[in-house]
Amino acid sequence: MENTPKLKIGIVAVSRDCFPQSLSENRRKALVNAFKAKYDPALIYECPICIVESEIHMEQALKDINEQGCNALCVYLGNFGPEISETMLAQNFNGPVMFCAAAEESQNDLVGGRGDAYCGMLNASYNLKLRNVKAYIPEYPVGDAEYCADLINEFVPIAKTIVGLKNLKIFSFGPRPKNFLACNAPIKQLYNLGVEIEENSELDLFESFNKHANDPRIPATIEDMEKELGKGNKKPTILAKLAQYELTLLDWIEKNKGCKKYFAIAGKCWPAFQTQFGFVPCYVNSRLTGKGIPVSCEVDIYGVLSEYIGQCVSGDVVTLLDINNTVPTDMYKESIEKKFDYKSTDVFMGFHCGNTCSRKVCNPTMKNQMIMARTLPEEVTNGTLEGDIMPGDITFFRLQSTADNHLYSYIAQGEVLPVATKSFGSIGIFAIKEMGRFYRHVLIEGGFPHHGAVAFGHYGKAIFEVFKYLGAEKIGLTKPAGILYDTENQF
Repeated sequence: MENTPKLKIGIVAVSRDCFPQSLSENRRKALVNAFKAKYDPALIYECPICIVESEIHMEQALKDINEQGCNALCVYLGNFGPEISETMLAQNFNGPVMFCAAAEESQNDLVGGRGDAYCGMLNASYNLKLRNVKAYIPEYPVGDAEYCADLINEFVPIAKTIVGLKNLKIFSFGPRPKNFLACNAPIKQLYNLGVEIEENSELDLFESFNKHANDPRIPATIEDMEKELGKGNKKPTILAKLAQYELTLLDWIEKNKGCKKYFAIAGKCWPAFQTQFGFVPCYVNSRLTGKGIPVSCEVDIYGVLSEYIGQCVSGDVVTLLDINNTVPTDMYKESIEKKFDYKSTDVFMGFHCGNTCSRKVCNPTMKNQMIMARTLPEEVTNGTLEGDIMPGDITFFRLQSTADNHLYSYIAQGEVLPVATKSFGSIGIFAIKEMGRFYRHVLIEGGFPHHGAVAFGHYGKAIFEVFKYLGAEKIGLTKPAGILYDTENQF
């Protein structure tokens, strides 16, 4: 299911009126050719209407890129650039914007062919701040055509995420379980981000679920589940209810998405869910996430918001896990120490009952939820997808509104180790350099809940820029040994 935006970036070149327009025009053409030679040509549109020198040119260029369906913008300083009209263009464009600039080409052309965009970028950034306009400016935003083409490609996942969030609706089914204030979710920051939220009662969901009894699509959904599970289909009698629930959620989205294009679900899964629905929803959550519809457990609204960000950035499925338990000393000594370059405090287990997509789990198997089965009949706790999470690179991250409406975030890159967990649920042994200090001085000190979103790969660079663009007041990052956190005791 297509649940993230298709991007089209308009490339608009600008020029200071005391510089030759041809300088910006030729450099724009070289940039576009460099991008198309290396990346997907469909991602960009070269605005041919004008080189923007004035406010009238700005209006002409804006009209053109809007008519061409551009949902992101690259303002390219082919020379010094007109600080007023170029930043007005960013101000009036309804989508994410980046700025980059041309470097000089040759020592043999530094009179008539010198553009001074290195200088112009400073004025552009100053004027953006005067106008309170958000724009992505790369770490080093000035270079030749090939270099700037790479910068635009780095902007793609950032812009895709910003466009996605502006068109996202989160469906929540709550309230949160008792004793789960850690997933407290003030919704004002969602509106600040342009995200819509539809909060529903689990009773509304239960009513809709019951109306889907005997839905004629259930057999085909069961067949699809059986194909996915294969030998891991250890609870075949529960598939009919799970199929009924999956169809309930899909129909709910279709009926209620309204004016929004993209969607995610913050779902309820306990305590009364099992006894009333007759199963746990973990496997359905994993399947929907695998279809491109992120689902969080325990009505974690900012958890699923984070998952959606990870999906947009990575172009891959994501998951949501508890930062759950330590790795026992004997397991560390036997399976990790001297085999991997991690201290015992660098590793931990990330876990949820069974919500991770089968494509990211080793030997996925349908089981019952062991924790819930301690106090409930086993037959109402079936529906988890268990298995060790596949080893490989990961990014652990979260965007969170605090109770007093501040937007905080964190990002940590690491890996899932190829070490058996010897435990249950969707679970893996995660390794992040200096995790112990990050845990204390970012997660605990920042008041973050125990849920973290996981992207399968190293995407910290793009996620960091997304959080900056969204206005996160804090972005907690791992710090190497020897570089102290502000709250860390140097003694």
